[in-house]
Amino acid sequence: MNTIKEFSFKGRTTRLEEMSCAPLDLLVVGGGITGAGIALDAASRGLKVGLVEKQDFGAGTSSRSTKLIHGGLRYLKQGEIRLVQEVGRERDILYRNAPHLVIPEKMLLPLVEGGTFGKWATSFGLWVYDRLAGVKKEERRVMLSKEETERLEPLLRKDILKGSGLYIEYRTDDARLTIEVMKTANSHGALCVNYAEAAEFIYEDGKIVGARVKDLIHGTTYDIYAKNIVNAAGPWVDKLRDKDKSLYGKRLHLTKGVHLVVPHRRLPLRQSVYFDVPDGRMIFAIPRDESTYIGTTDTTYSGNLEKPRVSATDVEYLLEAVNNMFPSVHITKDDITSSWAGLRPLIHEDGKSPSELSRKDEIFHSPTGLITIAGGKLTGFRKMAERVVDYVANVLAQEEGRIFKPCFTDRITLSGGDFSSPDQIPDFVAKLTEVGQRFGLEENHIRSLVGKYGSNTVRILQIAEEQYDEGNSQPPQMLMTLAELTYGIEHEMVAHLTDFLIRRTGNLFFERDALADRYVAVLEEMARNFQWDDGEKNVRLREFMEEYEAAIEFV
Repeated sequence: MNTIKEFSFKGRTTRLEEMSCAPLDLLVVGGGITGAGIALDAASRGLKVGLVEKQDFGAGTSSRSTKLIHGGLRYLKQGEIRLVQEVGRERDILYRNAPHLVIPEKMLLPLVEGGTFGKWATSFGLWVYDRLAGVKKEERRVMLSKEETERLEPLLRKDILKGSGLYIEYRTDDARLTIEVMKTANSHGALCVNYAEAAEFIYEDGKIVGARVKDLIHGTTYDIYAKNIVNAAGPWVDKLRDKDKSLYGKRLHLTKGVHLVVPHRRLPLRQSVYFDVPDGRMIFAIPRDESTYIGTTDTTYSGNLEKPRVSATDVEYLLEAVNNMFPSVHITKDDITSSWAGLRPLIHEDGKSPSELSRKDEIFHSPTGLITIAGGKLTGFRKMAERVVDYVANVLAQEEGRIFKPCFTDRITLSGGDFSSPDQIPDFVAKLTEVGQRFGLEENHIRSLVGKYGSNTVRILQIAEEQYDEGNSQPPQMLMTLAELTYGIEHEMVAHLTDFLIRRTGNLFFERDALADRYVAVLEEMARNFQWDDGEKNVRLREFMEEYEAAIEFV
């Protein structure tokens, strides 16, 4: 197999053709974080790997989470000791391999009258949590009195406050993490393509041997054969099992999680807060740049999988929770600048509510040979991938006598993570700021770029310099937006307006108000690059505007 290192939109057809030329060792169906992790693990061990995703990479659950690489304190309360231990260690690995995307955040856990956690249980629980997760000594929990807590976070409701625990969680950008894993898989030889649907499976003698894949952009169909096929389709897992006629036994239980974004000035928290809700659940309020986002809900879902919507009931629930814990802020629906809803593909357990369902992953094996991975958490994607690829490698070893390396993705730096340590990042930002000042960029803008692209920001600034030297008279913000777009098309397989403005940049969620001055210019530049006619331009614009309006319209 000829390895394709570039990861551009223009290479999609070449990848699909190459996948269809000769049988793969492994075909992964699903381009979220789990599928990306499997592709990276398998390719790095020397397997011939292809991956197809019917939407954009990360368009489902993997761009719609709480955006935390966290150990899951509440799972400790549920007795899931091994899960807490595993994801805690995974968090440390991700921090090492993608320090631009995995950011340590202080998390305040208020102790309140009638709350989920009492003082001693919290102290002990956080102590156990720190040790299970291998938390560094300087980052271990600190217990605070009521007075200390009030000084640390004056917005908290004082009449029920008893104290707090302060511990470390890690914030991320889930969609960016997914694309960086996908790019790293590509660099190891995996052939990954978005907007390519596994429309049906191909069988020989009752065994699955391939998939008929339709390129949803160009309309071409490819028969792709593989010795092993993994269903890593997240919320669509059961739909693929149904195509395989193996949808029996355990099934998914989809739950919906909703997040609301408000300006930070309206909820000016000094650090993230994980707080009680009167119904017994707990939710997060997390500052991010000029915004604060709030979530999440946890309700059973059975609607449209591609476009879950935020309901008026969801909004009322979260606003009531925030105003109950931070009574001076008086957040209303009018303060919401954006929102998102995501689906959790959990494994159904009779008699359990959505919040009680386990976040553990599980592998299913169909009589046809289809391998399905379901459940799990964003934080645990690497270990999920390792378990799947261990199985596939063992099958290939038994059938063909081939020997593969053991998993070593814990030592693979992800795309953009080329820093000797996280401590190097501030100096990197300062150095690039000197470059950016030439065309009017300030340090906070460079810091934002590095927070998305890491060491790859160098290439984006090179593109901006080239455009600037060619006499581009755009304002600095627009110049950089177009440079990001060029990078996205050349290196991140951006195909549609929504890919860039939602998943590659996070603009829709965290800079929605600023998009009104940008999206038309971005559309025109994409139309020029892809030679769209007016009809295609209108389709892509309408597609984006639906998302743009849905972010503040609640059903």
